[in-house]
Amino acid sequence: MWKAVIFYLISGIIVESLIADPADGTLEVSLRTIMAFSSIATYLLIFRKWQYFNQMYTAIFICENFMMTLATMTEGLYFYMVMKHYENAEEISIAIGAVLVVWYIAVVSYILRQSFMTKMSVSVILAVSYFVLTYGLPMLFMDI
Repeated sequence: MWKAVIFYLISGIIVESLIADPADGTLEVSLRTIMAFSSIATYLLIFRKWQYFNQMYTAIFICENFMMTLATMTEGLYFYMVMKHYENAEEISIAIGAVLVVWYIAVVSYILRQSFMTKMSVSVILAVSYFVLTYGLPMLFMDI
């Protein structure tokens, strides 16, 4: 579990430092990690499955790491397209990002559905709320 968290922190700091300055990137990724711990812990307490904390956190963070790797490659592709003066570089990058977000929510939803034995609609709501809590709140905090 901790190896997945360390990989997430390092890759997240790299990606965020490419977008903003390194101090802001480090703070935002740290806030995301704290929110992820809090969200998963809350879900596990609500569903009374606390004993599965390590497994749940590892599964979700492996998914996060895979998506972060794809996001890093998307950033590299965007940089390449900008350097080659592709006309639609920004639109292509945004489209890939949107696909990654939908895919991420689908995978997290699947993990939550299998872990808590809930209906798909409940797991999708939990996955979207997890995404908003772990990405939206730290981003909102950084904008303030």
